Amino acid sequence: MSSHSSAQAGMRSFDWLVLAGCLWIMASVAMAHEGHAPNPQPAPPAMTSGGGTRDAQAWFTDTVLEDQDGRALRFYSDVLKGKVVMLNVIFTHCTDACPLITRKLRDVREAMGPDLARQVTFVSISSDPLNDTPAALKAFAAKQGVDNANWLFLTGEQANVDLVLGRIGQFLPSPEQHSTQLIAGDVAGKRWSKIRPDAPPAAIAQRLQLLAQPLAGR
Repeated sequence: MSSHSSAQAGMRSFDWLVLAGCLWIMASVAMAHEGHAPNPQPAPPAMTSGGGTRDAQAWFTDTVLEDQDGRALRFYSDVLKGKVVMLNVIFTHCTDACPLITRKLRDVREAMGPDLARQVTFVSISSDPLNDTPAALKAFAAKQGVDNANWLFLTGEQANVDLVLGRIGQFLPSPEQHSTQLIAGDVAGKRWSKIRPDAPPAAIAQRLQLLAQPLAGR
């Protein structure tokens, strides 16, 4: 391998290590679900292994989850790859923050307008996969008026969900302790942003618009 190729590979590895660190930091300062204090979280394995995140697929993994329609989806290749995404965590029997934030994100989609809304994939991951079956997620999405294109509600085996939540810095020991922080990302451009859920819909829509704009020379 040439020195130029080695340098590029090194930079890609460094980029994803930085991303992993940023996601962990975002989780450590995120707001906890109302009424529950956040617990300290360990650093992701890549932050202590010295080079385990060579690229996005290696970090986020292709762990298989299920969406609200029962489709098996690989987390990186089918959900994230090449997309602009808005990630958040919910559980369907939540009666306060989860429905409120879901409706807020519905308002964000409306503020974005149809053209921009088609460019952004909303991804809501259940923190309670033992109870949140695809059918339960489908019913929750319909109740909140968000069962539409470009919005995935994900569940799956407990170990798989735990792994995915850990990789986005959102793993906590019980469903109620999940963070309400929103994570917006331009996956291809390696641009990520944490967003408070109490931000106005128009402001969140503007942030997503910036992430949807292609980087020069990509």
